[in-house]
Amino acid sequence: MNGKKGTQGCVCGWLGDASDQCRCTPPMIDRYRARVSGPLLDRIDLHVEVPRVAVASLGEDGVEVEPSMAIRARVVAARARQQGRLARLGVTVNAHVPGREVRRVCRIDARGRRLLEAASERLGLSARAYTRILRVARTIADLAGEDDTTTSHLAEAIQYRSLDRRSGA
Repeated sequence: MNGKKGTQGCVCGWLGDASDQCRCTPPMIDRYRARVSGPLLDRIDLHVEVPRVAVASLGEDGVEVEPSMAIRARVVAARARQQGRLARLGVTVNAHVPGREVRRVCRIDARGRRLLEAASERLGLSARAYTRILRVARTIADLAGEDDTTTSHLAEAIQYRSLDRRSGA
C-alpha cells in the first residue's frame, strides 16, 4: 500500500520488515489501513504481503525455481478443467461463476465449512469475501489438478486475505 519503502501497510512503510524499524502503533496501522474501504477490499481476491528481498540474495545461484513453462502448463490445465466444469454456466473461469452458483460449483465438506466459518468469524469476513475465498480455493484445487476442494485449499485461500485481518487479530 505504501510505495515509499515497498513493504506492508503502515504509515512508515516498515511494518513486517525484518529490519524491525516500524514503530507504528496498532491504532496508527488501523487508521492507515482504513484509508482503503472494506467494500473495495472485498472485491480484491488476493491480498498478498511481499517482504523486501535482501540485495545479497538477488545474485545467489542454486536457488531452485519452477520453470515458467511448467507453471504455464499447470495454468493451461487448470483453465481447461474450469472450462469443462463451467461451460453449462456460460463462464470459463472460477472468478466469473455467478454468486448464486458458487457454493454448488465450489463444494466443500463439513470440515472445510467449519474452517471457513471459523475464519469468517475470526476475521470478520463479509459474505462477498466468503464467496471469493471459495472461488480462490477452487482455483487452487484446479492448479493442483484435484477434483475436490479440500481444507488445505481453503486454508491457502484464507491466507491470501491478509488485509481482512485486523491488526489486533
